[in-house]
Amino acid sequence: MSRLPDFEGLAMFAKVAEEHSFAAAARTMGVSVATVSRAVTRLEERLGGRLFNRTSRRLALTDYGHTLAERASKIFADAEEAEDFAREAASRPRGLVKLAAPLSFGTRWVAPMLPEFFRRYPGIAIDLHLTDAQTDLIGDGFDAALRIAVLEDSSLVARRIAPVRRFVVASPSYIARYGRPQHPHDLAAHQCLSYTNKSKRDIWRFIHRKTGEDAPITPAGQLRGTSAEALLPTVLEGLAITELPEFIATQFFPDGRLEPILADWRLPEGGLYFVTPTARARPAKVSALADFLIAELTDARWSAEAVMGWKPPPQ
Repeated sequence: MSRLPDFEGLAMFAKVAEEHSFAAAARTMGVSVATVSRAVTRLEERLGGRLFNRTSRRLALTDYGHTLAERASKIFADAEEAEDFAREAASRPRGLVKLAAPLSFGTRWVAPMLPEFFRRYPGIAIDLHLTDAQTDLIGDGFDAALRIAVLEDSSLVARRIAPVRRFVVASPSYIARYGRPQHPHDLAAHQCLSYTNKSKRDIWRFIHRKTGEDAPITPAGQLRGTSAEALLPTVLEGLAITELPEFIATQFFPDGRLEPILADWRLPEGGLYFVTPTARARPAKVSALADFLIAELTDARWSAEAVMGWKPPPQ
């Protein structure tokens, strides 16, 4: 005999005792009468005593059944309470969410949104990990990540929030001193700052908007960095050119500190994604954060159109 108590048998016995009927108990629990009958019979055999006196018209607890009924009912009620608590905890947004996000984007766009999120969801805490290196969501135990990329990893569940273009930019002082490149191949004669955190060598892949000409170039310059923040001072001082994502570049367009070059060419467009290891049984805390960030970020307030009405030349 198993040493584990027969919780199912006790629960069904308690419900039959409460309803005074096998059929009524079965309807209440959503099971067949035969299932209830087998469970009670199994419990009687296990305990070695008869729990009910049964006739064709009447069902009554035996004295032995009376001694067990109250305790069995308490076990049943405690189990229902435990399930109700678990369901509520699973559906109520609360707990810690481990979120990864790109360094510059997280600092400028995500962090300023969090006070409003915490006002709406006081039961949720966030462990915000900011890095431009791609994190291993599953291996590093993250609940979710914001990623800016052309996603290829089909093992993750990703929802695209907004497009993110990339611009090759220079300061007016750089252009005045070194000239404005007319073709991507001209960049070979310029200081072009690039990133060190890409899985492959940094290549700028230009495609002409009208002709479709493909012109990949490998940037070469005096500085490489793991984030745009490390490259910006040199570019703003008029010493180099670099490639920037739209959400960084556009903050420097209105006052003319930077301007896009090679506007007749485009770079592959990426997107901003909310990524999770799986969509199955996503905790309420993660769903709440996903819904909030998607609603706040979908309008792409960093876009060149939104910032200054700039539009690329027609393709």
